[in-house]
Amino acid sequence: MEIFKDILNFTVVDIIDVILVAVLLYYLYRLVKGTVAINIFIGIIIIYGAWRLTDFLNMELLTGIFGGFMKVGIIALIVVFQPEIRKFLLMVGSTNIGRRGKLFKQLNFLKSEASNETDVDAIISACNKMAQTKTGALIVFERNNNLDFLSESGDEMNIKVTQPIIESIFFKNSPLHDGAIVINNNTVKATRVILPVNNEKNIPKRFGLRHRAGIGVSEKTDAIALVVSEETGHISCFKDGEFVVYDDLNELKNLIKRELV
Repeated sequence: MEIFKDILNFTVVDIIDVILVAVLLYYLYRLVKGTVAINIFIGIIIIYGAWRLTDFLNMELLTGIFGGFMKVGIIALIVVFQPEIRKFLLMVGSTNIGRRGKLFKQLNFLKSEASNETDVDAIISACNKMAQTKTGALIVFERNNNLDFLSESGDEMNIKVTQPIIESIFFKNSPLHDGAIVINNNTVKATRVILPVNNEKNIPKRFGLRHRAGIGVSEKTDAIALVVSEETGHISCFKDGEFVVYDDLNELKNLIKRELV
């Protein structure tokens, strides 16, 4: 009966508390989705649920064991989830907050009505042309997370995005073609950028370092990466550490435009 009384005594603050916890868990799930850490995350949820259940049933021995694991396990979690924690802190503390709006927008709770100015059509057209000639390319779209810490590894630029510009950068004899380019608001911010490479996720052998770099940058930040394969000419899109090879360029355009809003 006491449980029902507690439920009936729910206040507005309690409801807000539950909603915020649910939102926090949702974003934690998004951060670890598609990585090995998702299994660890689910395991932690199960152990926490078992801990609360044994506590409710007054099973003191099991409660002590699970409680001790939860307390000591915090240090282990920091080590295991280091990439995900780093990505979360980047999302919260990005220096783009002052430039792009409030914290709620930074966390993607709200979407801005203003569209991103990036000329996605020109970029996809350039990728399509490079795919036909099997010219390798790696393009990173900056979103909420500021990518200056990556851009500093390359050459700083301030070039308006056009199809000829993208094609000329990745032209095989161009001194700028090696590495990635970072694009934000229709401007090429940097070229020859060195990206973090993922060595853990299994990908088809026909995919090389560009694809692993696309996985790496999309895992560690909220950026979207496009890769044109030099071996196959296929165009791949990377988001949250996952990638899809696209044959339908219109579908790819619509995806990127939605994500850049």
